[in-house]
Amino acid sequence: MELKMAGNSGTVKATDDIFGREFNEALVHQVVVAYQANARIGSRAQKDRGAVNHSTKKPWRQKGTGRARAGMTSSPLWRGGGKIFPNSPDENFTHKVNRKMYRAGLCSILSQLAREDRLRVVDQFTVDAPKTKLLAKKVKDLGFDEVLVITDQVDDKLRLSSRNLTNVVVLPVQHANPVDLVRSKNVLLTKAAMAKLEEMLK
Repeated sequence: MELKMAGNSGTVKATDDIFGREFNEALVHQVVVAYQANARIGSRAQKDRGAVNHSTKKPWRQKGTGRARAGMTSSPLWRGGGKIFPNSPDENFTHKVNRKMYRAGLCSILSQLAREDRLRVVDQFTVDAPKTKLLAKKVKDLGFDEVLVITDQVDDKLRLSSRNLTNVVVLPVQHANPVDLVRSKNVLLTKAAMAKLEEMLK
C-alpha cells in the first residue's frame, strides 16, 4: 500500500493489513458508538418518591370528598412528586468491545481514508514558536483547510498553537480514536506516528 506525502512530494510504503483493508461499516459503527458511550459520565440524577421533599400527611380523608383517594403528595402522579423510574448518577453506559475488534475498526477507518485520498503523510510536523498564525500558515501551505494531525509527540509549541484553531486538531498517536478519525475531513500522519500506529495495530 502506498500513501501519498503531503504537498505532492511522492509516496511512502505502508502496511496493507492496516491501510489496505476492506471497509466494514457495521464494525466501524459499533466501535464509534462504544467509544462515545464509554466516554459518558453518569452525572444526571433525579429523585424518586422517597427522596423528594414532602409531608407524609394524607392530603384529605379517604372517603366522602368526591375526589380520588390520595395518600401522599410525593406520588409520581402529583406535581412536585417523585419520578417513577429516576435517572441514577451511577448508571452504567459502557459498551464492551474486544481489543481485536477495536483495532480492526481503526484499521478499517484508516484504510477508507486512504482510499478516499483523505490521508496524507509528512516527515515531521512542528512549529518554531507557539503562535497560532504559524500553524495556520503551515496547514494552508500543505493544502488543507480542515485537518486532524496525528503526530508521535505533541510539544508545548504545537499544543498552544493549535488550541485556538477550530479547523485543526492535533493528537498524539496514542490518543488517535475512531470518533476523531470519522469526523475529520482530512488526516495528516507523521512518519513516526505511522510507524507507531503500525506497531500498535498489528
